[in-house]
Amino acid sequence: MKRVGNLYQKICSMENLRLAHRNARRGKGWYKEVMMVDANPEYYLGLLRQSLLNYTYSTSAYIIFPKRDSRKLRILYKLPYFPDRICQWAIMQVIEPYLTRTLVRTTYSAIPGRGPHLAWADVNNALYHKADTQYCLKFDIRQYYPSIQHDILKEQYRRLFKDPDLLWLLDEIIDSSHPGVPIGNYLSQWGGNLYLSPFDHWCKEVQGCHYYFRYMDDIVIFDESKDRLHALDRDSREYLARNLKLRVKPDRQVFPTRTRGLDFVGYRFFDGRILLRKSTALQLKRTMTDILGRCRAGMGLTYSEYCSINSYRGWIKWCDNGDLIAQYIAPLEPYMNEYYHTEIKHAAATC
Repeated sequence: MKRVGNLYQKICSMENLRLAHRNARRGKGWYKEVMMVDANPEYYLGLLRQSLLNYTYSTSAYIIFPKRDSRKLRILYKLPYFPDRICQWAIMQVIEPYLTRTLVRTTYSAIPGRGPHLAWADVNNALYHKADTQYCLKFDIRQYYPSIQHDILKEQYRRLFKDPDLLWLLDEIIDSSHPGVPIGNYLSQWGGNLYLSPFDHWCKEVQGCHYYFRYMDDIVIFDESKDRLHALDRDSREYLARNLKLRVKPDRQVFPTRTRGLDFVGYRFFDGRILLRKSTALQLKRTMTDILGRCRAGMGLTYSEYCSINSYRGWIKWCDNGDLIAQYIAPLEPYMNEYYHTEIKHAAATC
């Protein structure tokens, strides 16, 4: 693929920075930093532009905090809205099309127009409408983001771009944390997709995997031969260790898809049924029960709880767990409606 140049000036343009601010502020209009930039966008975006043009931009210090989801404890990194999140949006608005076209069609995470629902549809179609998907190889990468090697990721960017100023900025952000790249950065999501892209192409073009699906570092491959998948498992671990310095988690599996079912992108795919992942369903029940108890005690919804309810409702509508809506979501609807009319509409009107 021909390398691309002359992108840095596009990133630094005021038009692109204004668009980056609009995109980065979505859903965050009442954040203090957002309101600060909103009050005088030309001034603050001008400061960011000058730091980029003068090569004095430096990634701010990260706020590091743990977050436990239903399955594991993650260490997340947060950057200030100004200048860092605006800067990363400005970069991605320009380089995203070039990154996307290097990725195979069946990788999904953080890519506009793809995401978990397209992964859901593709996996479901492969499982129940194709004859040669009887077995599945499923694995993910051990400590993926912390294991990403800076020198390898930088070289991958250099295979796509020849603009030295853009590469300087990408290097600066990549080197702003050690080890690996930080979970939480907008740029890290795309770096995570790009880093495994050579493996994607190797699987599909060299190994001939017709049914290959990747959601960041969670990888699923179907085949009609269990022996071929075991061989692919061995070859994949060797490829990843040699070329990308990555290790596969020891809980990798080859199993029959029709009888065992597949856990992927938050759902469990069975023969003719799709259910929420067990841990997600359990967390939903606990969270919704706690929220309902507080609402009935007169405490009212918080913004975080409002978003949590909507998020779970979105997950449920894609599977055969409709009873969860009736039991756990429906009782919260009156409080959701009240919160929307008293808080969300008012906040939107003042942004």
